[in-house]
Amino acid sequence: MQINLDTPDLMTRVRLESRWRSAGAVVTSSQTPEAPDLVVVDLGSRGVEAVSSWRERYPDATILAFGPHVEGAMLKAARQAGADEVVVRGKLADRVASKLGC
Repeated sequence: MQINLDTPDLMTRVRLESRWRSAGAVVTSSQTPEAPDLVVVDLGSRGVEAVSSWRERYPDATILAFGPHVEGAMLKAARQAGADEVVVRGKLADRVASKLGC
């Protein structure tokens, strides 16, 4: 699976990339990846607008947005902007891992 992780947070990126790569995924953080299967968007850093932008560029990709649990309105807005799934930050690693079969 080709995953593009859109977050500027280095600690988040390193932790998630390591886990997903060990499960067999190819993980990038490019703003112009080659046809990702899954785009993971950090709403806390990128905002809801990023979801719309990714959806426009990659209409066939699955978009999973994540953010702080206290930002319920932002999470709801992300789904309205085109995210296929929206999760709180603490559930993100496990949600993607389940998609990878681990």
